[in-house]
Amino acid sequence: MGDAPLLEVERLTTVFDVGGRALPAVDQVSFTVGAGETLGLVGESGSGKSVTALSILRLVQPPGRIASGRIRFRGRDLVALREREMRALRGADISLVFQEPMTALNPVFTIGSQLEETLAVHGRATGHAARRQAVDLLGAVRMPDPARRLDEYPHQLSGGLRQRALIAMALACRPALVIADEPTTALDVTVQAEILDLLREMKARFGLSLLLITHDLGVIAETADRVAVMYAGRLVEQAPVRALFHDPKHPYTRALLASVPDDRPGTPLRAIRGAVPSLGALPPGCAFAPRCPDRFEPCDRLPPGETRVGEGRAVRCYLHGDAVEPAAAVPGAR
Repeated sequence: MGDAPLLEVERLTTVFDVGGRALPAVDQVSFTVGAGETLGLVGESGSGKSVTALSILRLVQPPGRIASGRIRFRGRDLVALREREMRALRGADISLVFQEPMTALNPVFTIGSQLEETLAVHGRATGHAARRQAVDLLGAVRMPDPARRLDEYPHQLSGGLRQRALIAMALACRPALVIADEPTTALDVTVQAEILDLLREMKARFGLSLLLITHDLGVIAETADRVAVMYAGRLVEQAPVRALFHDPKHPYTRALLASVPDDRPGTPLRAIRGAVPSLGALPPGCAFAPRCPDRFEPCDRLPPGETRVGEGRAVRCYLHGDAVEPAAAVPGAR
């Protein structure tokens, strides 16, 4: 068990029941996060990244549901746990940093009361001890004048300070795994860099594992150890971060990297033509095929299976193998 990953997601399928059909937002997704590791989950909006995060914490709301697969955390299958057991685990062992702090923080309670409640709910501290810990947590995330900030409301803080407050809440119970869902999207460039530095510092200081969800490849390059590229609910490529940037295997990964803005003035943007398909209109073969410049005959018929292409690397593309993905076990899912 010493070498077992902290988190193992195995063939996870999460669907939304719409109009009598089970539409897969996350389709047979498998990945691991090791102790002390940062896995970057990257892809365009609509790829299924946030639904994957919510599935891990069993927070998908109806008509969404986890249809099949396993999510093992420290060897326990989270899908099989009772809700009471999951409530004890959320925030204590696995924490989530949301994309937009103003929707995640309660606007009618002070930052201090929300931090103290987190500590009290999980039995870490109450009363004066909880307040002292709350001050220490805000200090740890570099909140200026943390004792004063405890009595302020979310609307009184800037976007960067609100994100720091969210990170403090996520770290309050010293979780083993933090899931950060687009933690820098709504922030300006300078504050983005500060938040990324803070996440790296907190990871090292507290020995965290981090699942970092983003559409920003620059964030991935600076922060992740490994990368999982997601498209239309499926993982299309997984690789160590250096290997992926040096030699991307999937056409979608190459297109993402090519679309990163060049720092030379006047260089035109290279967008990926088309859009991510909707859940109800997925093509029968590779979901990226309609947008793919390398598409050939097999791509339109059946989704490609996973092909190993080197140490710690895997890709779902007929350019690298002829494996076909096994049929999904969920009615209505591909």
